[in-house]
Amino acid sequence: MLTLQVILSGILLGGLYACMGIGFSLIWGVTNLINLAHGSMIIIGAYVTWLLWTRFGTDPFLLLPVAGAALFVFGYLLYRVLLHRVAVKSLFMTLILTFGLDRVLVNINLQLFSADVRAITLPYASAALEFGGIRLPYIRIAVFAVALLLTLLLHLFMNHTRTGHSIRATAQNARAANLLGIDTNRVYAITFGLGAAMAGAAGSLIAVVYSFTPVTGDGLTMKAFVIVVLGGLGSMHGAIVAGIVLGVAESIVSGLIAPGYRDAVSFFLLLAILLVRPRGLFGNRYLADARI
Repeated sequence: MLTLQVILSGILLGGLYACMGIGFSLIWGVTNLINLAHGSMIIIGAYVTWLLWTRFGTDPFLLLPVAGAALFVFGYLLYRVLLHRVAVKSLFMTLILTFGLDRVLVNINLQLFSADVRAITLPYASAALEFGGIRLPYIRIAVFAVALLLTLLLHLFMNHTRTGHSIRATAQNARAANLLGIDTNRVYAITFGLGAAMAGAAGSLIAVVYSFTPVTGDGLTMKAFVIVVLGGLGSMHGAIVAGIVLGVAESIVSGLIAPGYRDAVSFFLLLAILLVRPRGLFGNRYLADARI
């Protein structure tokens, strides 16, 4: 029964991981920009939610659109003002710039919020679904459902809107998209904004179930990177599967073996997938080779 409890908990955690990774995958797959500040953007979303919750007492789930919208504006302007300068250059330049940006965001958060651990404690946090000796908190079930809903909404946006079609066309062939009249610079900015919005929404969900500090984002960036590599660059359903695989693996290791090895699971999965299937579980070989 303990094993089933651990696996179900891992699946619920995996939904949150998928939401974290999908924004990272979108930015990388379309703009060829590996955003090492992704984790810090997630934490900014968590702080936006925490700040509004402490100030107005609004339920964090209702604040999720606010955090997403705030990070969309931040990401859009960030690309327009700064990141477009290196997006067309080498991959190493984007790594250097986004790493520096991550350090700046971490220190800004430290100045604004200090290094104190923050958390959101909800009155219904202890309520749980219990059956057959298994106990699943309702709040984690809700986080899982909302995370999958956000991923589904992004999928529908990409496949059923004009802007989504423009993003897909630009990702496949930016030069051809330009010839067809698509403003690729605007598409890149919107894409970065959408990735940042997904990060902000994921930050709201993290604030509901975990405590956090300004430096928590470093580990989240690593997990997002592993999810993208494991699921396949540009694959949304791959991100969902990879997030659940990572969540279950971490839960099994921490629950049945030793909690101290939990973070090592990400590195092991990263090495394993690079050795066995470098393009990921559902990644397109051409896209992976072209982008990496």
